[in-house]
Amino acid sequence: MAKSKLIYISVGLLVVAAVFLPGFSKLQQLKEKNRNLEKRIEVLMKTNEELEKEREKLENDPSYVEKIAREKLGMARKDEIILK
Repeated sequence: MAKSKLIYISVGLLVVAAVFLPGFSKLQQLKEKNRNLEKRIEVLMKTNEELEKEREKLENDPSYVEKIAREKLGMARKDEIILK
């Protein structure tokens, strides 16, 4: 009697494990994916803030616009010679 009870309990535990283990594994994968997405959101928000500051400088600071035009576009003022 005790031996058959032990077998039923063992089979029951195996069934429970077979049912819940794949779900638990999927839950862990989703949690990891969520952590990675949250990190990516943080990086993108920081990048967005930097781009917003850059846009504000380009709209409001003529000396910054001149600096960017000289450095990135190779532009020069009239009668100015560029040496590389």
